[in-house]
Amino acid sequence: MRAVVLEQFGGPEVLACREHPDPEPRDGWVVVDLKACALNWHDCLVRRGQYPGVSFPHVIGSDGAGTRSDTGEAVVILPSLGWGDDERAPGPGWEILGDVTPGTYAERVAVPVDCVFPAPAGWSFTDAAALPLAGLTAHRALFARGGLQSGETVLILGAGGGVASVAISLAHAAGARVLVTTSSEEKLELACALGADGGAFYGDAGWPDAIRELTGGRGADLTFDSVGSWHDPLTATAAGGRLVTFGATQAAATEVDVRRLYFAQQSILGTTMGSPRDFAALLELVGRMPGWRPLVDRILPLDAAAEAHRVMEERRHSGKIVLHL
Repeated sequence: MRAVVLEQFGGPEVLACREHPDPEPRDGWVVVDLKACALNWHDCLVRRGQYPGVSFPHVIGSDGAGTRSDTGEAVVILPSLGWGDDERAPGPGWEILGDVTPGTYAERVAVPVDCVFPAPAGWSFTDAAALPLAGLTAHRALFARGGLQSGETVLILGAGGGVASVAISLAHAAGARVLVTTSSEEKLELACALGADGGAFYGDAGWPDAIRELTGGRGADLTFDSVGSWHDPLTATAAGGRLVTFGATQAAATEVDVRRLYFAQQSILGTTMGSPRDFAALLELVGRMPGWRPLVDRILPLDAAAEAHRVMEERRHSGKIVLHL
């Protein structure tokens, strides 16, 4: 099969599209003939060597959609492997597809049978491939962990990213008021087209004050964070509010004003990915959003994976980047 194969860690240039052995599924696993796969920031981190356990040659990639080789059914892949039975957190055997287990930048991939779900009715493979990691991360962060309720205000940081763009639509569909931070007027307009009511530019020093002004001085009930630097986001969060965090794109360590946190009765919640039950809930929600599809910035061929990684690292995209097979 053709695959994008990683032979060493490094920049986008280490990604090479070439012939690679077909996957050999274990008992309880199934092979999916992929029609599309999608990029995530996580893929760049694996490519750089920031996750242990990779052995070369390796195929990265978490998101994919295609057909089951045994039944021909159109499916979308849950990239959260071995979550376990505890909904509160993944078990010790949990991993993200493409970390150690060969991933989706290929014509075929082998995954556990409980990680394949029917593709949403009427969706293209491109649309379906754009959903899993971003959609699952957003859904669990907003609802299972963040406890978002209809009528609440959610602040979504960095609205140009794939997870954030999905989160805007899911939160809007659930009846929440959505505010965002973003880097440009163009991206703010795009966020509003997805369901946001407004927002602020994170390059402006006073952006938390702008968010508070948009909420009548109160702040957001829930702040949705992939940045990892919490001082300003917590300032923009209401007393009694929650900050749910799933990324560290700006900082892997941060400082918190502990007194302000406990006097304001705020909560900080960690999350990553989600369980098969979370994924089923996500698919049920998008099934009630018949006109909605994940925001796709561009579609490129599989052999353009290196260029796709450059686009992602240079933040020249809004929404998902998809590779078509």
